[in-house]
Amino acid sequence: MKRRHFKPHIKVHKEGYAILFSLLALLVTLNILIYLQSPARIFVIIDLLTSIAAFSFFLYFFRSPTRNIYVDDDNLVIAPADGRIVVIEPTEEYECFGGEKRIQVSIFMSVLSVHANWYPIFGKVKYVKHHNGRHMSAYLPKSSQENEMTSVFIESVSKKHTILVRQIAGALARRIVTYAAVNHDCHLNEHLGFIKFGSRVDIFLPMDTEIFVTLGEKTRGNETIIARLSD
Repeated sequence: MKRRHFKPHIKVHKEGYAILFSLLALLVTLNILIYLQSPARIFVIIDLLTSIAAFSFFLYFFRSPTRNIYVDDDNLVIAPADGRIVVIEPTEEYECFGGEKRIQVSIFMSVLSVHANWYPIFGKVKYVKHHNGRHMSAYLPKSSQENEMTSVFIESVSKKHTILVRQIAGALARRIVTYAAVNHDCHLNEHLGFIKFGSRVDIFLPMDTEIFVTLGEKTRGNETIIARLSD
């Protein structure tokens, strides 16, 4: 197997535009009011520095690195998200596989992770569904069943395999954005969606899949090879 990478280029994700512009307008207004009304310039300086720090954090959160990976094996499964592997285990999956056992690989995304999600394989989207739910910490095992989530069912380009990718909201996440649509041809290097603030992504793979990652290992979305589907 071969993979080639290009130097990442950082930009702001489109999901952050409205929030960043609104935040900037609010911070500028507050700083002007404080400047006009505060008798002590030290408060103006402190407020300015606090505003710069707050805006910088949100700017960092909504970063969207351009990552391109090229592989010569369509059976490779690429990490759909930045984060850390918190689950690798056989799981009975009912939504798309009727209780059939699948290998579940879960990636926990901290508030500092890149929150764009990528498609993990080449193929076709066969099913997309959003589920309302709770907002427990995405690190907890129950979050896979009880939290707000969106399920994306994908058939591989060879039509020999099907996988399920599940975006799961966390304690801070209040919006899951999914670009996937039924019958959409999906590709590596293409965004599947975006989750705002801490969250996780679960992938359900066939039992005979070869897993390349270990518990606690860090992943980079659209870059780390996490598994290989059987021939």
